Amino acid sequence: MNFDDLGLAPKLTARLTEMGLTDPTPIQAEAIPKALQGRDVLGLAQTGTGKTLAFGLPLVQALTSQGKAPAPGRATALILAPTRELARQIAEALESLTKGSHLKVALVVGGNSLNRQSERMKRGADLLIATPGRLMDLIERRAVSLSETRYLVLDEADQMLDMGFIHVLRKLVPMLPDDRHTMLFSATLPREMESLAASYLNSPARVQVSAPGLPADRIAQGVHFVEKVDKPALLAELLSGHIGDRALVFSRTKHGAERLMKWLVKGGFDAASIHGNKSQGQRDRALNAFRSGSVTVLVATDVAARGIDIPGVAHVYNLDLPEVADTYVHRIGRTARAGAEGKATAFCAPDEMGSLEDIEKRLGIDLPTEGGTRWPSSRPAPRGRGKAPRTEAKTGGQRRRRPNRNRSRKAA
Repeated sequence: MNFDDLGLAPKLTARLTEMGLTDPTPIQAEAIPKALQGRDVLGLAQTGTGKTLAFGLPLVQALTSQGKAPAPGRATALILAPTRELARQIAEALESLTKGSHLKVALVVGGNSLNRQSERMKRGADLLIATPGRLMDLIERRAVSLSETRYLVLDEADQMLDMGFIHVLRKLVPMLPDDRHTMLFSATLPREMESLAASYLNSPARVQVSAPGLPADRIAQGVHFVEKVDKPALLAELLSGHIGDRALVFSRTKHGAERLMKWLVKGGFDAASIHGNKSQGQRDRALNAFRSGSVTVLVATDVAARGIDIPGVAHVYNLDLPEVADTYVHRIGRTARAGAEGKATAFCAPDEMGSLEDIEKRLGIDLPTEGGTRWPSSRPAPRGRGKAPRTEAKTGGQRRRRPNRNRSRKAA
């Protein structure tokens, strides 16, 4: 199958050919025909599978055929994304698609001048890409109105829920017309997401190209059982084994990410960091350096790394395990993008066994041990019986026991 088979206009497929794109990804092949029919779409697919074009192509085709310019302060189509970086990537992709057309693309995100964005919206926008918080700022300024917005896309919607945007979404969506066309894309489908989809979508076509929330088969995963204080040294050892490959390292805290980055630089690695204490300019420069290859190790926190789409990330290191299993899925989805293969390595300290067990339960597999010896389970055995195998379904219902943090701290 190629893009010509999906019902797209010849001018649009010609533009895709100019961009070097001829064959749709599975999510694109499934979602585009349904979106072109005017159906609401619930798309479930891992990150890096081409979701931007899955909603972008139907939007561009619909808006091109209308031929009506948006009024000042109005947007015909709204795409909401959880982070500035992801919103910027979507805007760049849509600008490439609309090159040479009359369609106007606008981007409003935090970290940039609110006054300049207000001035920009005076010209209106066919396609408005925004982060929820900054869009609400502009609405409160009366610089933007959603009363004529006929198309709504929520991209990486599960991440927006994780980042606490649900309250903003509940304010924004009622501002749009009831007869809008809505598409919601997500890598995972937590319970809150099901409720959101039921509220915002009208008899949606459900498009699912893989089990929601499970990593791509092309990602080789493994775990090292290591004391917390020994993690940096182990990371440096592993990084030394693939000098020149892009590696993304996740740290739980902003200060930890910055401290680790400086330690790596002192050790001779080309490293940079992105986290909430960095300005937008600093984050952009770090990402551009990582993308160009002048920086090969990028240390990031979850919030700053959401939406990173950089081809060629060969390794993802979870220096600190996330407390939410779905976050692990998002993290390792930064590798093995666009058909490539990747490696995801987790470091587990004794007090992180609960998090590891949650991740393994979510994935339905035990992560292969690549170093050290597995720490004792954080979960109690069922009463009246010997310790049940951890992989049995019954163990998933056991109440989680808090690890002995004092003992773990002394061991570290």
